[in-house]
Amino acid sequence: MSGGIADTRVGMGQAYLVDASVYIFRYYFALPPNWVSRSGYTTEAVYGFSNFLLDLLSRKPALIACAFDESLGNCFRNDIYPDYKCSRALPDETLAYQLAACREMAEAFGIASFSSERFEADDILATLTETCADSGLTPTVITRDKDLGQLLARGAESLWDFAADQHLDQAAIQEKFGVQPGQIADYLALVGDSIDDIPGVPGVGAKTAARLLAEFESVEELIANVEQIATLKIRGATGIAAKIASHADQIRMALRLAQLEYRVPLNAGVQDLAWQPPEAAFAQALAEEFGIGGLSQKIQRTLAGIGQPSAGTRTKTEIA
Repeated sequence: MSGGIADTRVGMGQAYLVDASVYIFRYYFALPPNWVSRSGYTTEAVYGFSNFLLDLLSRKPALIACAFDESLGNCFRNDIYPDYKCSRALPDETLAYQLAACREMAEAFGIASFSSERFEADDILATLTETCADSGLTPTVITRDKDLGQLLARGAESLWDFAADQHLDQAAIQEKFGVQPGQIADYLALVGDSIDDIPGVPGVGAKTAARLLAEFESVEELIANVEQIATLKIRGATGIAAKIASHADQIRMALRLAQLEYRVPLNAGVQDLAWQPPEAAFAQALAEEFGIGGLSQKIQRTLAGIGQPSAGTRTKTEIA
């Protein structure tokens, strides 16, 4: 895409940042194995994810990028806490094939794609959100993960669960968690996160954590003023104060696990997120390879409706 075209589209201001893996897993577990690649692997997730991306592209976003999660077991958070996400199994051969194929389809559709062995997709989305915000854009983060609500405090307009067509803004996130979007990491540091194997403070549940963070802006402020907790009108306030004091180091560690990293070395500016019109024929051929040729007409129709094909597609962007 030429610089002039990119500048025009970026100026439109619509930016979609896609939490790719969460949707790939959704389709992998929700759809029957009715599609098979030429190499013999089932490709239900590839079909569902590709169809999802085409629906997104039909809305003609100025910017669009996918963040893929490829850091399981190697994330910098595992250096902090070896048991981080320890309950998650590595993808088997079939799922690994489909994860890679989904990324190939995203790139064949001209969508900027990012991954890292050290940073999670959430961190990539955080970095891209900040990149957009620094350029005066308010991206929409397309995800089913409400924990990413903390991005609303860093420039994102909303979280959009595209499949459910549900938008969550700052008010909705506060209603969900009982805390401000910028306090979600502090909240998780107190209550823990069983999905990511982040430990919480025993006896501190959602309501107690929200009440504490209504009085203290952060867990650091909470720890620094632990003696004041006993004076709050909370059931068992004295015991809660003692637990916060005795678990201070764990809370700080959990906070580091729950906080997003906004400085992943992507080496990408907003101009790199502009949709790149690809060769529809290549995308269709790849769909045939993955056994999802039934999408061929939709691929042609969608790509023709949003731009003229160029000589090639995007290359992969991987971060060490």
